[in-house]
Amino acid sequence: MAKMWAGRTDGKTEKIADDFNSSIRFDSRMYRQDITGSMAHAAMLAAQKIITKEDADTLIAGLEQILEDIENGKLPMDMECEDIHMFVEQVLTQRLGDVGKKLHTARSRNDQVALDIRMYLRDEIDEISALTKELIAAITEKAEAYADAIMPGYTHLQRAQPVTFGHYLMAYAMMLLRDLDRLADTRKRMNQSPIGCCALAGTTYDTDRHFEAAKLGFDGICRNSLDGVSDRDFCVELMSTISILMMHLSRFSEEIILWSSWEFKFVELSDAYTTGSSIMPQKKNPDMAELVRGKTGRVYGNLMALLTTLKGLPLAYNKDMQEDKEAVFDTCDTVKMCLQVFAGMIATMTANRENMLLAAQKGFINATDLADYLVKKGMPFRSAYKISGQLVALCIEKNTVLENLSMDTYKTFSELFEEDLYQEISLKTCVEKRISEGGTSVASVKAQIAYVKECL
Repeated sequence: MAKMWAGRTDGKTEKIADDFNSSIRFDSRMYRQDITGSMAHAAMLAAQKIITKEDADTLIAGLEQILEDIENGKLPMDMECEDIHMFVEQVLTQRLGDVGKKLHTARSRNDQVALDIRMYLRDEIDEISALTKELIAAITEKAEAYADAIMPGYTHLQRAQPVTFGHYLMAYAMMLLRDLDRLADTRKRMNQSPIGCCALAGTTYDTDRHFEAAKLGFDGICRNSLDGVSDRDFCVELMSTISILMMHLSRFSEEIILWSSWEFKFVELSDAYTTGSSIMPQKKNPDMAELVRGKTGRVYGNLMALLTTLKGLPLAYNKDMQEDKEAVFDTCDTVKMCLQVFAGMIATMTANRENMLLAAQKGFINATDLADYLVKKGMPFRSAYKISGQLVALCIEKNTVLENLSMDTYKTFSELFEEDLYQEISLKTCVEKRISEGGTSVASVKAQIAYVKECL
């Protein structure tokens, strides 16, 4: 096949070199953005009287027909073409003749691909943001259902203080809200148009880059043509933002994997989001959570791959930059699938209130409240801390919990203990007393839920 760039060379390359150089197998997904961008470019050329309005109308109609034919299956992608840009231009020229050849006036594939990928990733951010909101909504709904379910909170994976399951879940909702903010920030910086930068130095034609940018929904233009064609910060930033989002999903996955084990048995995952064993009939494996945890490493790898690719590139465009697409496309595909699966997994998950409460009782996580009780009676904190620790040791020795020790036993440690102690150290009281904003009381959890709903 004759190359559209043939001229300086004869355009004849070996088949293996063609295959190695080609990107259409992965950049063909940008066909809509490529065609939309080309229509705006044709309109700009006519507005600036670089081509006639009649030619522009013909080009735009031809491009609209190509888009329609691709989407209804009448026009299959030609994998012999070098990339999506060459495919569209080739079909257009075949259909329109010399008029089709006018489309590429005052632009280069360098600024064209930079435009396409910004437009494509802008759409991807919108989709990822919508899926993130769906997950936050699922988490929030589950938090409402378990706003008063008492469980142990942990530090160092050791039982620390009582919290509610609703409070625990809302921690992840807050993380995902920050991810939404980061996605919005990334989109804002991405939304600058590179079209008109041409190969690297701009063009001698009297173009209107702002016209084209506005027509395509950009907030402005890239202000330096060298930077416009060589910048891939927006890819790196998006992949970094998604990496943080995946890190949050991975942490949540780790907890779900632990919680669904027999050792914890805090939650039960729906059969629809688990798998069985090929040999052990009793198994119910949290494979979806494990895959999310595993795919986080894949997303990190994509980010590091692109950073490494870009780190030594001189200005302006280099073919190395073709490596941006597979990495960023895979990252977007991966996070979208993970978000969809995760939302369903959370929505169908149930919590075992009894097991959570039992774990909280056995963890002596009301020991701090016991010490606080003595402090409120006038005892110095360090003295109260010591007595509280001694009482925990006694409970361990007698295989009981603080709530079940007799008042006579408490009195042997301090005369400050009274019958009101039992109310003070009940786990429900321990939770409800934590009334500070953002704390674990039911009222606080409901306030957090209301805040997240307002944000959404």
